[in-house]
Amino acid sequence: MGVLAGRTALVTGASRGIGRGIAERLGRDGARVAVHYGRNETAAKETVAAIEATGGSAFAIGTELGLPGDAEALWKEFDRHADGVDILVNNAGIGTTPGLDVISEEEYDRVFAVNAKAPFFIVKHGLDRLRDGGRIVNISSGLARTAVFPHLMAYAMTKGALDVFSRDLSKVLGPRGITVNSVAPGIIDTDNTADLLHGTEEGWAQAAAVSALGRVGETADVADVVAFLASDGGRWVTGSWVDATGGSLT
Repeated sequence: MGVLAGRTALVTGASRGIGRGIAERLGRDGARVAVHYGRNETAAKETVAAIEATGGSAFAIGTELGLPGDAEALWKEFDRHADGVDILVNNAGIGTTPGLDVISEEEYDRVFAVNAKAPFFIVKHGLDRLRDGGRIVNISSGLARTAVFPHLMAYAMTKGALDVFSRDLSKVLGPRGITVNSVAPGIIDTDNTADLLHGTEEGWAQAAAVSALGRVGETADVADVVAFLASDGGRWVTGSWVDATGGSLT
């Protein structure tokens, strides 16, 4: 039996990248995982299949975030498969944004709608479904605390807002025994990172040099931190900002 056996988890943006890594890890630990996706149903089903291939249980739910009523739509889909949730991981997000000189008001509103507004209302509309003693993990970013990529300031601002949300929400939900934390990855090997670094060997080498450990992070590096917070071992950690940057901020 896995350490999360009997628990249900919802991971937003779980069809690829960090979200997929988290979903697969929670599945291996015994949780039944709701694999949320925005548009790529095929990739979400691949994540479900990967979880099931290791003996886990999962199902896919599709709702596009950043639109009016997105949180209600997400939970409506979730309710078709489960009657409550123990672990909520707000991972879905727009990973890159144009710089200050070119970003439009529409693009700015969009990244805030997906990265900051959606998690807020997913929690708001999910409170009746969230079981006492549960876990909420919001995926932040090391960029909320460093200016290594200053052209991504709008994205970083959304993650700063998410960190404040995590801190204050921990006080609101503490009486129910629900922990709330932010986990901040650094540079992780994903499709978004490849685009950011232009896929060059020089770019990857520079990214590896940012970390104190001398390498680019893997999705499993972040997933393991989330799995700890989701487990009984993480019961006394709440309201925290967890640095999962591989020492990039040292």
